[in-house]
Formats: sequence, structure tokens, C-alpha cells
Amino acid sequence: MRNITVSVDEETHRLARIRAAELDTSVSALVRDFLSDLARGQPGGPGAPRRETERERRARMLDEVVADITANGGGLRMADNLPRESLYDRDALR
Repeated sequence: MRNITVSVDEETHRLARIRAAELDTSVSALVRDFLSDLARGQPGGPGAPRRETERERRARMLDEVVADITANGGGLRMADNLPRESLYDRDALR
């Protein structure tokens, strides 16, 4: 494995460290992934899709679940509940 030294301004370094922390990785890993993608012809430049943070992924998944529950009527209709007698019918449980 080869080492590469890159110089960037303070603000770029600060923002890169923040973004790396959001992705639970390091700046070196981000640069390595970027160069690997670039070498394979898959540039990760400004037009490329950015990686989703863990928080964004969880929020997206929660939105999908809420949308699914809402689309199916919520699943909390009184007609779906068992009557009290059925809940305590011990013979039915055997």
C-alpha cells in the first residue's frame, strides 16, 4: 500500500473530519474510497450521490415504516381487537 500526502486548507480539513465522523469513518478512508472509485471510473465528485449518514438512514427507514402503517389504515381499528371474553378464555389457549 502506498502513502499519499495531500495538503488542504483548514476549513476543508474541518469539514472533512465532520463528514467522516457522520459516516463513522476516517478522512483517510474517505480519500481512499474516493480515489478507488475514481480509478474504477466511478468518480465521487460533486454530481455523484453522497453517502447517507446513519442518522439519515434511520430517519428514512422510520418515514417508510410510518408511511406503510398509514397506508394500511394504521392497524389500530377497534374492529381488529378481540372482545374481553376472548382474551380471558383459557380453554381457547389449550
